[in-house]
Amino acid sequence: MKNQLFGLASLLFISTISLAQVKDALPPSYKENQSNKSEVYRAEAEKIHDLVHTKLDLKFDWEKEQVNGEAWITLKPHFYSTNKLTLDAKAMLIHDVELVKGNAKSKLKFTNDDQQLFIDLDKTYKRNEEYTLYIKYTARPNEVKQAGSAAITDAKGMYFINAQGTDPDKPTQVWTQGETESSSCWFPTIDKPNQKTSQEMYLTVPDKYITLSNGKLEKQTKNSDGTRTDYWNFKQKHAPYLFFVGIGDYAIVKDKWKNLEVNYYVEHEYEPYAKQIFGNTPEMIGFFSDLLKYEFPWNKYHQISARDYVSGAMENTTAVIFAEGVQQKPGQLIDENTWEGTIAHELFHHWFGDLVTTESWGNLTVNESLANYSEYLWFEHKFGKDKAEEDRYDDLQGYKMDPNNFNKNLVRVHYEAREDMFDGVSYNKGGKGVLHMLRSYLGDEAFFGGLSKYLHDYEYGTAEAVQIRLAMEAVSGRDLNWFFDQWYFGNGHPQLNIAYDYNASTKKVKVTLVQTQSKLFEFPFAIDVVIDGKASRQNVWVAKKKENSFEFDASKSPDVVIPNANQDILCDIKETKSTEAFAAQYKVAKDEFTSRLLALENLANAQATNETALNTLVSALNDSYEGIRIFAINKLDGKDAKVKSKANSILKKLANADPKTKVQAAALNKLNEMGESDLGVFQNGLKSQSFSVQAASASGVLRLDPTKTQELAKLSDEVLATNPELIAELLPIWMANNDTSKLNVAAESVAFYLFTKYEDPALGTKLEPGFAWVLGSDDMKSTQKVASLYKQVYKYYGKENPSLGMMFRNLLDQAISLKVKANQTAPSKGLEEQIQLLTDTKDALK
Repeated sequence: MKNQLFGLASLLFISTISLAQVKDALPPSYKENQSNKSEVYRAEAEKIHDLVHTKLDLKFDWEKEQVNGEAWITLKPHFYSTNKLTLDAKAMLIHDVELVKGNAKSKLKFTNDDQQLFIDLDKTYKRNEEYTLYIKYTARPNEVKQAGSAAITDAKGMYFINAQGTDPDKPTQVWTQGETESSSCWFPTIDKPNQKTSQEMYLTVPDKYITLSNGKLEKQTKNSDGTRTDYWNFKQKHAPYLFFVGIGDYAIVKDKWKNLEVNYYVEHEYEPYAKQIFGNTPEMIGFFSDLLKYEFPWNKYHQISARDYVSGAMENTTAVIFAEGVQQKPGQLIDENTWEGTIAHELFHHWFGDLVTTESWGNLTVNESLANYSEYLWFEHKFGKDKAEEDRYDDLQGYKMDPNNFNKNLVRVHYEAREDMFDGVSYNKGGKGVLHMLRSYLGDEAFFGGLSKYLHDYEYGTAEAVQIRLAMEAVSGRDLNWFFDQWYFGNGHPQLNIAYDYNASTKKVKVTLVQTQSKLFEFPFAIDVVIDGKASRQNVWVAKKKENSFEFDASKSPDVVIPNANQDILCDIKETKSTEAFAAQYKVAKDEFTSRLLALENLANAQATNETALNTLVSALNDSYEGIRIFAINKLDGKDAKVKSKANSILKKLANADPKTKVQAAALNKLNEMGESDLGVFQNGLKSQSFSVQAASASGVLRLDPTKTQELAKLSDEVLATNPELIAELLPIWMANNDTSKLNVAAESVAFYLFTKYEDPALGTKLEPGFAWVLGSDDMKSTQKVASLYKQVYKYYGKENPSLGMMFRNLLDQAISLKVKANQTAPSKGLEEQIQLLTDTKDALK
C-alpha cells in the first residue's frame, strides 16, 4: 500500500468462540475495556482455524450497491480441537450456512452481528481435519461502520463508482480495497494478515465490462441476460486482505516479462499512453528478481486505475490498483512519471507483503518499509544515485516533519488502531532510513543475500522483523541485536551537535559529536576531511555515550569537514561552518546529493551579502543533476539586483535549452519572479510539450502582454489547472460568456485558493467570484471536485489542524446556499443531488 500524500478500533484476534467467552482468561492488557487504547497489547491474531481455500460466486446489485454472494470456505483447526467457528462478516445479511460433504449439504446453526458470523459446527474437528462451509449472503458495503485513516481514507471494502450511471463524466466501476481488514466487508473470512488461502472467483457482470481479479482468467461465459461470468483461479496462497475485484470499461494494453502477462488497465482516453506510464514494469520485474535471487513468484502481473480510490495504490496479488492520478498524458510524463516510485513500491510488495506477509499489523515494517526502500533501489538502478538520494532525502524529511514520529518504535505492540501503523515511521523511516543504514553497514552482497534467504525461508507464510534479523545474521555472520534494538524496537534518531578544531602544532583536526537526544545511539559514521579540494574519508564508530571525539591527521586547516559524508545515517546535525566551508562542501561532494543540497541551503541564506555564496549558488545552476539545478533556481533571491545580474543569462539559457523540462519550468518561473521583460523566452516556452513549461510561459506572456488572454485561453485544461494566476485572469471572460465547459478546470483553483488566500491575498480576491459561479451552476463534476478537495485535504491535515474543519464547513455552507438558490431558480434532480453531496461532505468533516 502506498499513499501519494503520505501514508487504519480493532479486534485483538479471531477465534472460534466469542471474545466474551474467554476475556477473563486473558491478561489485563488484552481486555477490551482498556480505557487507553494505545496501551492495549496488540498481539498477533490467535490462530484457532486456518483458512485453506476460498471460492466465491459474486453477482452485483448495481442499484442497491450490494453484492449477492455465495462462498465455499475450506478450513481446518490450527492446533486445538474445536466445534465452533467465528468468521469476520461486516454488515452482511447471512441467508444460509451449510456444511458441504461431497455433493451433500447440511444446515448449520449460526448467529451474526454487524462484525462477525458465529457458527456451530456439526462436530468437534481435530487438528488439520479439513471441512468446507457454504455461505449464502448479501454484502452491504455502504452499511459498514468502520473508519479509515489518513493513509487509507475509507474502509468499507467494496466501492461502487457511479453505479447507476447518473454522472456522464464518470465511468461506472467497482473495485475493492482489503487492507487492513476490509475484505470481510464483501466476503466472509478470517480477516487477519496471518491467514493464507488459495482462491477461486466467479464474477457475473454486464457483458460490456471487463473484470480483473487475482490469478488467471480461465474462462468467460456469456449468459442469456446480457451478462457474462468470468472465472478467475488463483492456486497459490495469500492473505485475505490481498483479494481483489475490479470491474469497469477499460482499455487493456498488453505487455510481458519473459512469458509472464504484464497488462495495463486504463480508461480509453489514456490507452495511447499506458506504456509510457507503466512501461518500465517488465524491466522492474527482472531487476527485482535478479537482485533478490528469487524470481517473480506469481503467474501474472496486471495493473489497473480506479476512480475515487481511497489511497494511492494497493498491492493486491497480481492485480495492483492505482488511484486515477496514475493516468497521465505526455505533457506530464515528459517532465517525469510521478508514479514511477509507486509502481516499483507495489511490485516489490509481491515479494515483501504478498509472498512473505507480516504476521501482525505491529510488524508492518516487513511489508511497507521494504516496499518503500524498493523505490530507492529502482531509482538508483534506472536513473542514478542522485535521483535515488533525492527521493530518500524527501522521504526522510517527510518522516521528520511530524514530531509524533520521533516517539514511535518501528515495530509496535501498542497502538490505538491498526490503521495508525501506516505512517511515516513504517514507510519513510523504516525504508529509506533504517533499511538503507542496514544495507550500508552490511554491504550489498550480505544485505541482498539476507533478503533472499528471508524470502526462501518464509515463502507463502508470515514473518516479523526478528526473522529479517536472523536471515541477515545467518548470511553476514554478524550479530545485529544492537542494530534492531535501537532502530526496530526503539524510537527516535541521533540529534548531533558537531564541532571542529584544528591544532596547527600537532597537525590534527578534532571532531567532537554530542548526542543531545535522551536515548543514546551507536553507529558507524563517515567523516570527510577536505584539504585543497581533496577529501579524505574517515570511518569511525560513534559509541553509545553523550560525547564522542575523533582526531585525524591534517597537513593544514581543512577547507571543510563533512560529517555523515555518505549521508547514510538517519540523524539531525547542528554545526557551525563558514560560507567558504559550505562552498568547499558543495564543490567536493560531487557524488553526494544531500551534501550538495545542504551546502546550497546554507549558501542561499548568504547570497545577498557574500560573493562566494552567490557565485557557488549560481554555479549550481549548471550542476550535473537536474534536482540540484532546480533547487538552486528556487533558492535564488529573484528580487535582489545582484542576483538577477549574475543569474539572468543562465536562467534564460536553462529555460530555452535545458534537457529536462522540469528545469525549464523552474527557470521560467524564476524569470517571472525576477520580472524578465523578454517576451520571446516565454512565447518560445508555449511551444513546449510540457504542461509545466507551458503554464510557466503563460504566466510570463500574460504579465508582459495582457492582450494575449484569448490566445492563452486555448491552452489545454491540464495546463490551465496548474496555473491559478492564468485562471484568475480568464475567469471574468468565462463568467461573462457563461462558458460552462470551463467550470471543472476552475473548480479546484477557486476552491483551493479561498482557504489559502492568506498566502496570496490578491490572487485569492481575484479567484473569489469564481466560487459563486462554479457552485451556482448545475454541474455535478465541478461540485464533486470541490467536495473531494475539501474532504481529502481535511482527512490528511485536519487531525493536526482542527480549525481547517471549521473553515471547510463554512465554505461548504456557502456552497450549499449557492446550490439551494440555483435550485429555487431552476429546480433539477442534479442540483438536489449536489446539495446532498455537499451536505454529506460537510457532515463528514465534523
